[in-house]
Amino acid sequence: MHPQLSELLQRRLDVIADHAFRDRDPAAHLEALKSVSEEIAAYHEAHAASFDAKLRHYLSNSSYQKALEHLSAQA
Repeated sequence: MHPQLSELLQRRLDVIADHAFRDRDPAAHLEALKSVSEEIAAYHEAHAASFDAKLRHYLSNSSYQKALEHLSAQA
């Protein structure tokens, strides 16, 4: 359920974990993080009606790791 959202959430975690990218180009790293976060927010806005209460809660509170774990548990 919601594979595109799972992909976006994982991509955000990957960007955060890429310390070499952050150290090499902090501005680009921040821009990549902002970009994927905006994509998550847009997906959330467009599909919120199809989310269960827990997923809605996690996304509304920017608990993206928990949202990804929730989605993975449902797969």
